[in-house]
Amino acid sequence: MLASASCSETPKRPRLPRCLRIDNARAPPTFPQSHKPGALMPSTIVINGETHQLDLPDQMPLLWVLRDALGKTGTKYGCGIGSCGACTVHIEGQAVRACQVALADVWGPVTTIEGLGTPEAPHPVQAAWTKNQVAQCGYCQSGQIMQAAALLAEHPQPSAEQINTAMQGNLCRCATYPKIRAAILDAANSTQG
Repeated sequence: MLASASCSETPKRPRLPRCLRIDNARAPPTFPQSHKPGALMPSTIVINGETHQLDLPDQMPLLWVLRDALGKTGTKYGCGIGSCGACTVHIEGQAVRACQVALADVWGPVTTIEGLGTPEAPHPVQAAWTKNQVAQCGYCQSGQIMQAAALLAEHPQPSAEQINTAMQGNLCRCATYPKIRAAILDAANSTQG
């Protein structure tokens, strides 16, 4: 005959290691109210030549500052971990992933796709993108264009290796890479001379 367990018996739980027990936890660090992580901090930031005064958490990613606080939706959310390049913007002319830069860490003026050129006076990369009909779905294109513009600012006549190196972190799920390369070369040739 099998022995049956009583319903009033509670099963034994494994005991947590001492370092994980709540009674052994350390108190969280204390910060002055104005410096608590995530606290609203007055910030001044220059986006596309315009100065903005913001009261946002200092650790908010620049991507969300641009999209949610300032309405600059040309910068896209792709992966959130800096691997796809859809959120590429320029800080002081350097291509960076906006999802990886906190508001408090922005070190200079920011340029987004909205500030790179206009429909009437497109940046040479934007003009080359249109001429070569690069975009298919278009989602990654603002990041691709921003990365290519930074490349051409640093290397006005880039080699194939320089293009590959600069663009390798920008993914295109439509695989328009041959057209992207052609547009970069076109833009380089249009600015030469």
